[in-house]
Amino acid sequence: MIFITAKFNIRPEHADRWPEIAADFTAASRGEPGCLWFDWSRNIADPTEYVLVEAFRDDEAGAAHVQSEHFKTAQKTLPPYLARTPRIVNMSIPQDDWSLLGEFTVPGQE
Repeated sequence: MIFITAKFNIRPEHADRWPEIAADFTAASRGEPGCLWFDWSRNIADPTEYVLVEAFRDDEAGAAHVQSEHFKTAQKTLPPYLARTPRIVNMSIPQDDWSLLGEFTVPGQE
């Protein structure tokens, strides 16, 4: 799978509304057949920073994502709300889901 984590620094006046601002892009991305997940989290130490954790089945699914109409639309509509260019980590890894974090095993959930 292609595993991507991106940090988005949002202009302070738009930070509380970011989930709403990015809602169409998020929903369309989650609806792609090759999307495994597309999840936003907010940094509790910096409320203007959102972290996007996304994964796509394979290179073809990743390519389809960046070539989609909703991605192209987001490239035009989202930057005015950003304080800086997002930063990204993008890797291909040999798995297709989350692994268990063995150091924090919940009894009965092994």
